[in-house]
Amino acid sequence: MEKFGFLFPGQGSQHIGMGKELHDNFSVAREVFEEADEIMGFSLSRICFEGSEEDLRATENAQPAILTVSIAALRAAENFIPGERGFAGHSLGEFSALVGSGVLSFADGLNLVRRRGQLMAESYPGNQGGMAAIINLELEKIRAIISGTGVEVANLNSPNQIVVSGKKEILEKLEKKFIKEGAKRVVFLNVSAPFHCGLMEPAARGLADEVKKISINRPAWPVWANVTGEKVEDPEEIKALLVQQVTMPVLWEKSIRNMASAGFEKFFIFGPGKSLRLLLRSINSGFKAKELSMPEDIEEVIKNQGNEKLEGFL
Repeated sequence: MEKFGFLFPGQGSQHIGMGKELHDNFSVAREVFEEADEIMGFSLSRICFEGSEEDLRATENAQPAILTVSIAALRAAENFIPGERGFAGHSLGEFSALVGSGVLSFADGLNLVRRRGQLMAESYPGNQGGMAAIINLELEKIRAIISGTGVEVANLNSPNQIVVSGKKEILEKLEKKFIKEGAKRVVFLNVSAPFHCGLMEPAARGLADEVKKISINRPAWPVWANVTGEKVEDPEEIKALLVQQVTMPVLWEKSIRNMASAGFEKFFIFGPGKSLRLLLRSINSGFKAKELSMPEDIEEVIKNQGNEKLEGFL
């Protein structure tokens, strides 16, 4: 039986207008947005479709917005994809993966990421923190440059992309050092806080309290965790890893390689942005991947649903 990895993007992938065409073309996606608005108690869909960049970039809005768009895309396409599934999500996307695999209800996932975003914003307010992707520079050199600065490694994304996190003013000062040591470029991410580092410790403590209140199920399909890069099944371990993820690096490359070792080398990506497909190709150029965030792509899946290999599509 064919195996497909189901992947979900994290914060920084958001953009105004995301999800609008899904909402307008698929009733099941529209229901997801309607449910999200009801759960949140305000029009999250309006922020996605026509909000200001400032509103959407705010962590407490961006996180539930990205999860909602991701799940809307998943619901529109999932019944037409045959075969076995494996799930993983990048950073915030891990919550989408847990909703998709049946670990979390959509309501619990949405409330958790809304609170997670609030806690992160409160942990380091004032837009003084940031994250930067270092392109084509070895991990050892990056660690040497950031040593003693308070900046930490946040994401091990691919062989040529490592993300660091910390105070924005320090990141800006370090940019020239990264370039001098051989980095091809330094890309500052579209986020409003320094995620996956020690500055988020207050958020981790707050999230631990929130996670205790919810019910966690065993995954219906295998899920790979950010913190370990390994498959995770035990509900209590999942809870612990969600808390640890706030301050610890995202081991994305390891997660993807472990999925591939389990037979998942073809991937569908649900949610906004193009970054995950690019990372997959960087990890292994032989991987096949397709974003399912637009109606025409999902219609192609529907057209090919009887073909287990989805030939000519991936």
